[in-house]
Amino acid sequence: MEENKTRAKNRHIRHRDTWDPFQLNPVGAEKEGKRRCFQLAQYLVAVIVGLSVITSAVVSKGSLLVLSTLSSPNSMRNHKEKQFYMLMLVFCLACPNVLVFIKSLWRCAFKNFVQPNMRTMASICAIECLVSFGTSVLVLVVMPQFDVLTNLFISGGVCIVSALLQIVFRLQEDKWKIIFPFCSLILTVAGYCLLGADYYVRVSTYVDGQGKDCFLYVGIGIFSSFLVSFCWWENSFQAANLKQETLSDLDGFRDFVFVISSILRIVVIGGVYLLYQVFIQKSIKWSEFIMKDDDWELLQVGLGLFFLQAFCSAACHWFGVVACKIHAVRMGFALPVCCTGPAVLLLGLILFLTQAKELGGDNHGSMTAFCESLVHVNQDNVSVVLLEITKSICHTSLASYYVPWTFSMLVLEGVCMWLGFVACTYYVWGIKVQRIERTSQLFVRRLYESAFIDLSLLLNTKMKGPRARNPESNNDIQNTVIYLCATMWHETYDEMLKILTSMFRLDRYRGDPKQEHKDRFDFECHIFVDDAFMTEKETGKRLVNSYVNDLIHVVIEVYRVFTNKEPDDLSIIEMPYGGRMMFVLPEENMLYIHLKDKSLIRNKKRWSQIMYMYYLLGWKGYIVKNPQKITRQNNPCRESMVSLDGEIFLLPQYDNDNKRRNISDNNIYILALDGDTDFHPKAVILLVDRLRMYDNVGAACGRIHPTGMGPMVWYQKFEYAVGHWLQKTAEHVFGSVLCSPGCFSLFRGSALMDDNVLKRYTTTATRASEYVQYDQGEDRWLCTLLLQQGWRVEYNAASDAFTNSPQEFKEFYNQRRRWGPSTLANTLDLLHSSQETVKRNSSISRLYIFYQMFAVGSSILGPASVTLMIAGAFQFVFKISATLSIIIASIPPIFYIIVCFVAKPKNQITIAAIMSVLYAFLMTASFFSIIGDMVLQGTFLTPTGLFLVSMAIMYMVTAILHPEEFGMIIYGLMYFICIPSGYLLLTIYSLVNMHVVSWGTRESNNCLAPQQGRPTEYHRGRSSNLSANEKWKQPLRYMCITQETENVMIQQITGQTVQHARLIPATTQKTTQRASENVETETKKDTTTGETLAEIESKKLLNGKPDMKVANEYDDSSDSDDSINKDYSDNDFSLDGLESTEEIPVSDWVIPVREEFLKKLTYANMKRNLQEQIRYAFRNKNDDDVCEDLVLMLTDTMNRELSEVGPEDVLSESQLEVLQSALEQQARHSLKTSRMERYLKRAKRAIAKTLAAPQVQKLDEAEYDFWDKLIQRYLKPIQDTKEHLEEVTRELKSLRNKAVFLYFMVNVLWVVATFFLQAIGNEVISIKIPKYYPNGTLSEEYLMVEPLSLMFLLSFAILLLIQFLAMLYHRIYTMIHVVAYRTTEKDYIQKVCNNCRELNGILVCLNYMMLCSLGL
Repeated sequence: MEENKTRAKNRHIRHRDTWDPFQLNPVGAEKEGKRRCFQLAQYLVAVIVGLSVITSAVVSKGSLLVLSTLSSPNSMRNHKEKQFYMLMLVFCLACPNVLVFIKSLWRCAFKNFVQPNMRTMASICAIECLVSFGTSVLVLVVMPQFDVLTNLFISGGVCIVSALLQIVFRLQEDKWKIIFPFCSLILTVAGYCLLGADYYVRVSTYVDGQGKDCFLYVGIGIFSSFLVSFCWWENSFQAANLKQETLSDLDGFRDFVFVISSILRIVVIGGVYLLYQVFIQKSIKWSEFIMKDDDWELLQVGLGLFFLQAFCSAACHWFGVVACKIHAVRMGFALPVCCTGPAVLLLGLILFLTQAKELGGDNHGSMTAFCESLVHVNQDNVSVVLLEITKSICHTSLASYYVPWTFSMLVLEGVCMWLGFVACTYYVWGIKVQRIERTSQLFVRRLYESAFIDLSLLLNTKMKGPRARNPESNNDIQNTVIYLCATMWHETYDEMLKILTSMFRLDRYRGDPKQEHKDRFDFECHIFVDDAFMTEKETGKRLVNSYVNDLIHVVIEVYRVFTNKEPDDLSIIEMPYGGRMMFVLPEENMLYIHLKDKSLIRNKKRWSQIMYMYYLLGWKGYIVKNPQKITRQNNPCRESMVSLDGEIFLLPQYDNDNKRRNISDNNIYILALDGDTDFHPKAVILLVDRLRMYDNVGAACGRIHPTGMGPMVWYQKFEYAVGHWLQKTAEHVFGSVLCSPGCFSLFRGSALMDDNVLKRYTTTATRASEYVQYDQGEDRWLCTLLLQQGWRVEYNAASDAFTNSPQEFKEFYNQRRRWGPSTLANTLDLLHSSQETVKRNSSISRLYIFYQMFAVGSSILGPASVTLMIAGAFQFVFKISATLSIIIASIPPIFYIIVCFVAKPKNQITIAAIMSVLYAFLMTASFFSIIGDMVLQGTFLTPTGLFLVSMAIMYMVTAILHPEEFGMIIYGLMYFICIPSGYLLLTIYSLVNMHVVSWGTRESNNCLAPQQGRPTEYHRGRSSNLSANEKWKQPLRYMCITQETENVMIQQITGQTVQHARLIPATTQKTTQRASENVETETKKDTTTGETLAEIESKKLLNGKPDMKVANEYDDSSDSDDSINKDYSDNDFSLDGLESTEEIPVSDWVIPVREEFLKKLTYANMKRNLQEQIRYAFRNKNDDDVCEDLVLMLTDTMNRELSEVGPEDVLSESQLEVLQSALEQQARHSLKTSRMERYLKRAKRAIAKTLAAPQVQKLDEAEYDFWDKLIQRYLKPIQDTKEHLEEVTRELKSLRNKAVFLYFMVNVLWVVATFFLQAIGNEVISIKIPKYYPNGTLSEEYLMVEPLSLMFLLSFAILLLIQFLAMLYHRIYTMIHVVAYRTTEKDYIQKVCNNCRELNGILVCLNYMMLCSLGL
């Protein structure tokens, strides 16, 4: 209700100025903000992760301590039990190595294998063996000899080498922080001294169980701790930038090194165990490893402790990594890990004090007596773990008869050790984490030490955190430039509204490009409109068509919604390919609309992509790298294109080019879009994260959501969901995504510019296979080129984009007719070049190639599988034989194949639609037949039943794991009954019509028709609204353009020392300063000769007599906060470089387009624009009252001057001159009254910008030459001869026949094989499978299954299971990325709404009038 009231107020204010106050409000136009539920969710996730870290760490550490206590020689367990617990300790040490071995082997198999440097590998393996030896000796030899408290404390000494290296290499960023490693070293040494002193006291005071051999174990323990501390040597060397060449080589083959080192570590662990137990202690009895029935409790305790320790160690490591990645380093990682030791000690004391009654602790007056009584405790009535832990504590000085106070030395030992490793890892508390991090950027080693899980995590964390990856910058993340490139092909008004709204949202998110953004990116928007022109039948003029007019109206409408004013920064440029419209968005980012004339340049999507890739990567990159080679540029300087603050002298359209000189091609991104894509800034940033943090990623795509209404859209919703949930995630996890859709994908500039990518992408199809692969699925072909060149393509499930999908059956079939053969062609091309691709691409392995081969095989057998499914439905429903049902089920596909060969495409689709409906009924029957079969069999534990139930469960779980998309599961039934249409009929239609290479969707015949309906609104305007301003409408067949020899952009980029020119209005701008007190008398319009204002202004410039008085008024006062104005003055401006004016012809289409934007000069629009321009000019000032007063005074002046002008009338030139003079006088008076004269320049600029007319510019010669040569070389319209077209048609039909024959034979062979197996009989060839009932009982009957059917069913089930597991893995890391994004999401500054300010301003105005009436 409040929203309705707000909209009503806004409409009421607009209604005071115009009779047409109604406007569109696109979905998503409202300002984004952090949702409180997401903030609470991210805090909740951080708390849960932190609790998981400390819980798993405590359980892991506690389980290891319990196992070492149970295996101690002083334990009360028998020999067999001690031997078994010792074996569990061995397994605990080996488990992390086994996990690392599996992961590294998987990466070597699925990723690229790099030949290792044997010298480096030998060194690393030697160090790993020493570390493993030290760990094994400490855990298997020393710790069983010590009590549980000493074992808890002694592990803190493993940080000693790290502390020493920090001191030696001086790794501290601040010099005073060297005190931390010094303190760590001192405290660790003091802890060791206290350990020795404690055991000396124990031996001297005859503490139970302490012999003189304990000193040997103390020494061995210290030495083994020293060896263990070498585990993290790499951390210090990386931080000190030492051995960088060796470490870089190691990164290349680290996976293989881990495979070898893991095996060696396991061998060392086993060797130490056998050496100590067999040859030194001679305590192993091999017969006792055989477990008997009465050893169940032993197995429970031992295996339970092992699994707890192994699982919790891995969980603690994983949760620690997650905590860092979601930016909860302090509260979710450092604090829990540091508190692990004290938490274990506290938990142990609580258990000891609360459970002491069970051991009779309340019956003894002293600790010594209590410890002596433990021998007589009945072990059957108490916990084994509690008893042994208590017994172990009794071996400390706490049970001494003489000096119990010496127990304090053990306490001090624990304090010193704990403080020592906390001081050594002080840097963890200040680590800086980027939004998305690799684990290798956070931690040095992939391996963790399960025996010291808390210390392992802290010492393994990189000392200085992830450094900036750009060596030339100290920023945490690199600056990037993103080019949004949308290709349009006959989009509707509503579809255009989506893409423009998305671009304006991104503009609002980015903000002013002159200001730094936390995501460090800049962007430009480019829209390429194919088939943008038409020939008007009545006049023969070449004009923009209805689609372009729709686009113009959309731009104006969206601009109004986002800014409450008209677009005022507009330039129109004639181009060799048609035309270009250039807009400055509300936050001064740029929007370019490129209008393509298909008679001048090739149309369709691929050629538009080549067009913008060469322009943005080739031409603009060339300018940035070689600015001195551009000898001539137009003077683009004009008032309306300059920042209102006067802070820069580089126009917004050249700002990104200037910034690009400090940015490598690796950080130039192109966001490929369709003309109907709807997205939010979050989606773009999430894709940028993938490319920014992973250098080998050449492209990344998001989750595409089809939109629309109707059954076909419902089918596609579930199809897209399943494709993204399972197929794309599996490709991402096991290898690389094969297709990054062009409707929403981010490409890396350097990847597109790589050899054999962009150059190969420009290939013109000449052969039949090229037409299919190149032009029918250009997005997939581009990704194939990237993959073959070694780049990776990724998928981000959290990056959502919405695009319109075909809503009609015909449009859907034509779309998939293009996609299907192209997908198969590109996949076969990738498989054909698999050997070379595997060598080049580290993300693609031979196993992944095998996976794709299996997937392709399954898709090829799709028609046969559907046919057999229908046959099963016939067999059950109509009670006919299996062989007859197969024959009947095969008749419709054969019939449709014949239809597709003889009928026209339109009739083919009609017949397919009818057959799809019939098949839907059959699929429904098939569904119930499977259920009925399970009912008859009395169990669902049949192959078909299990498959159906497991698929239902899998899809349900998958949908639950995608809560925002859970509703897609509803469309699953529609998808199921449409399987024959999508996998049988559509496949046949696509293959048989492979020779048809037309687009098939969005086709239109309006290109030669006159404009009709709303798009021709400017025709009506020319006869009505514009009648009062004939000077605006005179035939502008020629425009006066001036040129400047030195371009401002070039001077900025090259940094040359030149005189900087103050920007002046372009000669075609007709609303320059015309105030009577500012305009020179000799420059008045000569009405007798009828010269236009543009001609007069040109002559003034040619004569070297510009209106310097006007120019000086821009700088008549100095803004204290405009520092740049101090460096540049108007006296620097020189006109010597201006050439003579030249008259250039203006095409017919320019005039009506320009007139459409002249509507901003109506009274209603100017009033609204003026208010917004003034507020924008004062947006960074703290004088809101002055700003609002000025707005009210200028609005009142405009109302007074235009009292006789209609709200929708365009002002004439003379009216604009008078109005500008009056507004400037009022601004000067108001600011002088407020003593704010220094803001007069801003006010004048805002007024001039409000009254600025659209400018027609001339393209500079260098860029014209670029476009001319680009078109001639790559984009010249194809004009095939009739003979060539006939030859191509013959080749396409030949290719079609081959493909159909291959598909037909493979599927027929599969159906025939099944048919003969059915004909032979179940008893002869079928496989007998035991039949189980749901309660688990075995039936006497057997299920008879054909071998082929069972093999296919199992293969498909395995494929789905693999995809499901990949989805689980991908889903977890998607959640981590989303939480990390929400943590660093931009905060929008809430501003007072303009309408509220206007209402407040009315009150101020009334108060002012009252004071005036009272003479105050």
